[in-house]
Amino acid sequence: MDFEYSDEQRLLSETLRKFLSTGYSFDARSKIVASPAGVSEDVWAALAEMGILSVPFDAEHGGFGGTTVDMMVVMEALGEALVAEPYLATVGLGGRFVARGGSAEQQARILPALIQGKLKMAFAQTELGARWDRHRVSTRATKSGDGWVLEGDKRAVLHGGCADLLVVSARTAGAPDDARGISLFLVERNAPGVAVTDYRGLDNLRVADVRLSNVRVGGDALLGAEGEGFGLIDEVVDYVTALLCAEAVGAIKYAHDATLEYLKTRRQFGVPIGSFQALQHRMVDILISYEQARSIACLACVKVDTAAAAERRRVVSAAKIKIADAARHVSQEAVQLHGGMGMTEELKISHTFRRLTMIAQAFGDADHHLARFAAARS
Repeated sequence: MDFEYSDEQRLLSETLRKFLSTGYSFDARSKIVASPAGVSEDVWAALAEMGILSVPFDAEHGGFGGTTVDMMVVMEALGEALVAEPYLATVGLGGRFVARGGSAEQQARILPALIQGKLKMAFAQTELGARWDRHRVSTRATKSGDGWVLEGDKRAVLHGGCADLLVVSARTAGAPDDARGISLFLVERNAPGVAVTDYRGLDNLRVADVRLSNVRVGGDALLGAEGEGFGLIDEVVDYVTALLCAEAVGAIKYAHDATLEYLKTRRQFGVPIGSFQALQHRMVDILISYEQARSIACLACVKVDTAAAAERRRVVSAAKIKIADAARHVSQEAVQLHGGMGMTEELKISHTFRRLTMIAQAFGDADHHLARFAAARS
């Protein structure tokens, strides 16, 4: 398998990294995440202008028509810079749901606005007690005339507070843990009956709790077929999990590079501590973790586009297991090798530690995906 990027992918990477190095420094990021919104409209507009929001979408909507490996190029750069903007929530989740399950009218209405940076999205799925069970949905959607009425609570919706449009999973039939009977709806965040409580997560990314109280939506709000939403949820969450693995690769690369530079400059007993053989061995282990993580993330991104559902589930879960292990190993080693200052707010490595810790848990931890991997092989 060829793990080298094409000329076009390298150009995309270089362009994005050049912007992030000048327009998204760590100091700039700190000010953004400390702001009331937690995101930057200027940065979002710049990403739209560069075409970063258009990468995975078809040309007919103004997109680039890129593959998941093209998206890996973007996610690595965003992970390395610790970008806190709602790219994963909007492009990876919301946009993917519309692109894969939306009607022609929904796609024409939503995707061009998203690509132009005029629309942000989020996926409201997780509920109290559900953890990572994708088909455990208690929120109800009841038929009312030509439309629907939604009732329920969603927890920890990634970037739900800044989203203009929510993709909400709700049960139209069956028991709370049935795979069948789940439907997806497009709900305006400012619609009557939608209450959003926004807060900051451990990694400084914004999440929100969403309460739906007698929320009325039209028949055109249904995304995909009624009661058949689980298959689309499973596909899109696998897609975004592969992207999350790619983001982790970028963060791991930064942790490796920053720690190596620190070992070259920090002196003890009159010499750089990087000259100590024991620390060199630990740095080699970090590099191995990085290379393994990048390889399996690349495999997952390829399989998301090319494999059948069963193989896709197996490879994505395998990637998430390895990424979770690498995230834990590299982040902890990087902090330890920096010493006590590695956990200070002023140092980017501590924020990288937090982001990698959250990535290891997002959309299923290693134990969850190990069980899923075993089930996929049986």
